[in-house]
Amino acid sequence: MQYVMFTKHLEGRSIPEIVEALTSVGVSGADLCVRSGYPVNPENIHQALPEASRIFAEEGLSIPLVTAPGDFNHTGLDYAEKYYAACGEAGVGQIKIGYWHWSPGSHYWDEVDRVRKVLDGFQRLSENTGVKTVVHNHSGHSMGLNSSSIMNLVRGFDPEHIGVFADVGHLSICGEPIDMALDIVRDYLAVMSFKDLIRVPQKQEGRKSWGVDVVRIGTGFGDWETVLKTLRSMHFEGPISMHSEYGGEPVDTVIDLARTDMRFIKSCDAMIS
Repeated sequence: MQYVMFTKHLEGRSIPEIVEALTSVGVSGADLCVRSGYPVNPENIHQALPEASRIFAEEGLSIPLVTAPGDFNHTGLDYAEKYYAACGEAGVGQIKIGYWHWSPGSHYWDEVDRVRKVLDGFQRLSENTGVKTVVHNHSGHSMGLNSSSIMNLVRGFDPEHIGVFADVGHLSICGEPIDMALDIVRDYLAVMSFKDLIRVPQKQEGRKSWGVDVVRIGTGFGDWETVLKTLRSMHFEGPISMHSEYGGEPVDTVIDLARTDMRFIKSCDAMIS
């Protein structure tokens, strides 16, 4: 399996420093965060992404996917075509786009129709550049919060151009049993996210509600043995993004925790092999 690391929480590090971190963690490349404030961003992507790819390749690493800004959820942004073209020219295979959310007062099926019209535009960008658009399942009011919901969005599109980024952590919060969840999206499954989440009680406007916390892999709700067995049975070959979303921690601590996460996953994989 191809393990890469999401670089969101390596903010402030240069490309050579990110390469050093990834090598230390033991992954084969990056799920590169290409957003404002990062070494590669929408403003400099044409120049900075090819240079980043070159530096990665010199160290035996790759950039199989990038993560776009969270509001990159339609193709009308002034940098949309430039972003896709730059990824295609740099050999990046997939872009994780932003999110759409249901809100009170809106009608779910109307929102599904709206999102699918937007995905038509993304499919055209993908066709033109050879870079697949992937949609991330995310808990909460996301329109793609689990496998069944995300299939309402992507079903019928060409899986060569539109795919699913399945997130074990978010599926453990509001998804189907993980083996069922992965089977539901089987034809569109392009990328996996590995992280562990738990639900935590909190108070919101004076009433009890539930929030979500990221915890170290193996200590949350994720059923990791079933995840790995299912991916093996499906002969999954896409990138697996180690999300290491330990926000608030110093970057060096994030890197240490990512190493621990990798050791856990590799030990689980060894037990079922």
